[in-house]
Amino acid sequence: MIDRSWIGRELGQAVLPIEAGRLKFFAKSIGEANPIYSDEAAARAAGYAALPAPPTFLFAASLDSGVVFQMLEEMQVPIGKILHGEQAFEYLAPIVAGDVITVRSKVSNIYDKKNGALEFIEIVQEAENQDGVRVAEIRNITVVRN
Repeated sequence: MIDRSWIGRELGQAVLPIEAGRLKFFAKSIGEANPIYSDEAAARAAGYAALPAPPTFLFAASLDSGVVFQMLEEMQVPIGKILHGEQAFEYLAPIVAGDVITVRSKVSNIYDKKNGALEFIEIVQEAENQDGVRVAEIRNITVVRN
């Protein structure tokens, strides 16, 4: 059983520079064909200050920080027993190339189902840009198979 005292614990923060080249690469890798994600002129014509981040980019970028993997290690949860259960995003402002996004993560809940055969770790993340503007809220559920 995962120690429930983790509920409410802050996992730290990650600082993520948003680079145009990485946004283009990510958009291509997920098959995003909308030119606003690969062409600066199209992005500006659509009202963005620069290339915008594709919808799920922030999750991939936050994984780079290693905060969640460090948490799992400290919880003594083997990586081979986890599944990505759910992901939800609420975007509050655009994230564009040139931004520096700070993501703060917190364990919001841990619960089990099937008499403990499955445990769920819910993490809530808040993201803000370099100007202190909250740009997104993210909810992630990791499933642990016991």
